[in-house]
Amino acid sequence: MPNFRKLDDLGDVAGKVALVRVDFNLPMQDGAVTDDSRVRAAVPTILELSAKGAKVLLLAHFGRPKGARDASQSLSLVIGAVEKVLGKEVMFVPEIAGDIVKQAIGILDNGGIALLENTRFWPGEEKNDPELVKAIAANGDVYVNDAFSAAHRAHASTEGLAHVLPAYAGRSMQAELEALGKALDNPEKPVAAVVGGAKVSSKLDVLQHLVSKVDHLIIGGGMANTFLAARGVSVGKSLCEHDLADTANAILDAADKAGCTVHLPYEVVVSQEFAANPPSLRTCNVHEVADNEMILDCGPASVEALGDVLKTCRTLVWNGPMGAFETPPFDAATVALARMAAALTREGSLVSVAGGGDTVAALHHAGVAQDFTYISTAGGAFLEWMEGRELPGVKALEI
Repeated sequence: MPNFRKLDDLGDVAGKVALVRVDFNLPMQDGAVTDDSRVRAAVPTILELSAKGAKVLLLAHFGRPKGARDASQSLSLVIGAVEKVLGKEVMFVPEIAGDIVKQAIGILDNGGIALLENTRFWPGEEKNDPELVKAIAANGDVYVNDAFSAAHRAHASTEGLAHVLPAYAGRSMQAELEALGKALDNPEKPVAAVVGGAKVSSKLDVLQHLVSKVDHLIIGGGMANTFLAARGVSVGKSLCEHDLADTANAILDAADKAGCTVHLPYEVVVSQEFAANPPSLRTCNVHEVADNEMILDCGPASVEALGDVLKTCRTLVWNGPMGAFETPPFDAATVALARMAAALTREGSLVSVAGGGDTVAALHHAGVAQDFTYISTAGGAFLEWMEGRELPGVKALEI
């Protein structure tokens, strides 16, 4: 795992300005924030800096305004939710650099908190423009990155600032890096990875990277159909990328060479239509799928066998559901396997790390999110980490 500066390495910050990159790209409906978990993730860092007497300036993006001001994507819209979670007053500043920010700093008491405007209103943000970086940094003394979910972007506020100010990982970033390090960089073996989701094409790099890193690769969701078809199994009218058969076989061959066991479902849940609790629902062996049926979940015997695999493992990385989990009863395999992983984690025999939007939703749906060792709310950054890519926002924090 890379060595990076943490808040523990920060000296006296009383009266100093800490520019803190957070992820406040919050989901909203009818003008109200519908999920404040990203704000809650940033609380430890913000309150620690505030308690140490720093003037805390929060930098974040919101939506995709493409380098122009857009009132519907102003961070002023989330300030109420931020204040509620922090339990403190937060000043809103409609700029990210220049005299207006300087004046705001003058007004703030030590320990005061301000939220600056959406960084993506400035075209230089996504271009990582050195001039914009310099302008933002001019008002700060230290830079703290607490937004792992934006760490795969080399933007001014996620990467550029780390090169011009003393740079530290916030508590949320630190927790994420330590958990991910335990899961793949330096894991306790044997390691299992669950990779699910609709399409192989969206997880190609992940699968290719994982076969050389894990002992067991469990493939579920629609992408399992592509692997089954590549191995000559008739999958009926299931979601399947038949044109990726060669790629799927190449991944299976690479796994073979690396000593990685790939687990595909041998018992499946099928239906003639994709609907909740359809009358044509049945469970069958994977070789018995009719031409007018589609595979929509793994069967209970498959799940039980996968549970036995997890019992032999010490580390689990999970990204993507096992079936079409949003539609009952095709959530059964995901829920059952998640509960098995949670039970093993609770008894201390498994370190379990999960990430990605669908995965987090599925684990909450299964009622076991709190039992996993670590759940990453980062989508793209988590996926790129699973692909073995270097994340610019993390790289910039390395000592």
